[in-house]
Amino acid sequence: MVPGLGPVPQLFLDGGQKSWFRFIEFFTAHIRNRNTRAAYARAVRQFCDWCDLHKLSLPHLNPVVIAAYIEEKEQHLARPSVKQHLAAIRMLFDFLVVGQIVPLNPAASVRGPKHVVKKGKTPVLSAEEARQLLDSIETDSLLGLRDRALIGAMVFSFARVGAVVAMNVEDYFPQGKRYWFRLHEKGGKRHDVPSHHKAEGYMDEYLIAAGLGDGKTTPLFRTVDRHRQLTQNRMDRREVLAMIKRRVLAAGLPANISCHTFRATGITTYLLNGGTLEKAQQIAAHESPRTTKLYDRTSDEVSLDEIEKIII
Repeated sequence: MVPGLGPVPQLFLDGGQKSWFRFIEFFTAHIRNRNTRAAYARAVRQFCDWCDLHKLSLPHLNPVVIAAYIEEKEQHLARPSVKQHLAAIRMLFDFLVVGQIVPLNPAASVRGPKHVVKKGKTPVLSAEEARQLLDSIETDSLLGLRDRALIGAMVFSFARVGAVVAMNVEDYFPQGKRYWFRLHEKGGKRHDVPSHHKAEGYMDEYLIAAGLGDGKTTPLFRTVDRHRQLTQNRMDRREVLAMIKRRVLAAGLPANISCHTFRATGITTYLLNGGTLEKAQQIAAHESPRTTKLYDRTSDEVSLDEIEKIII
């Protein structure tokens, strides 16, 4: 039994000690991101169950077998999910090849379904709706100040929710005349972003009310107990999502708003006000401008204006 992963699949147990130990090593030592580990573990376990059903062992696996599995998955899953399944299998077998468990990667030559995304599906708020949400949050309670500061940090720094909840008090720090956010991004990257003056105001009010100024190495955004007092525990993304759902409902905004909405909202508003894609990419810490472009909804208004010219 592997903590967080469940029992080792029979496919790898049958391969011997080196096989199942390499399997465990892949998920515990090689994949460090918790969300990626969970997603890949689900994908690999489904593949192993399929192999058990068809009485396949490691020596039986080849590109034809993997292709058959992927084609079967395409009948039930969306293309992005199928591509993720294939990526998980391919990465695992790359690791097994390096460990000399199998001679070749049977998934290396298998092609996944074609899936090109030019526009993201993340719902985006207009600047007016974002302001409506922020203004709707009560500022006479510590909980309200915390929630406003957290949402403000995501909107004005284009930050992922994971990076925001990972911040400690010391990650909001002065540099020159302004305060900055130090965000710990995917892959262990550290990314510093200057704080927008509105986000700075939200943060200052929250920190003063919470009395967190001296706890530099303690969590910045914390959970609350049943008395609505801050605990010493760090919020996680699920708690942030639940908070956001409550806040958007109270503000009369669409229920499909998610944590990622604020990243997309910040980028879109920035571009609508003359910001460049290159600088948006830099602020968001994206590897590619194509990723940043997925968050850009500025073309939506242009398209609508053009459609309205069809006067009948």
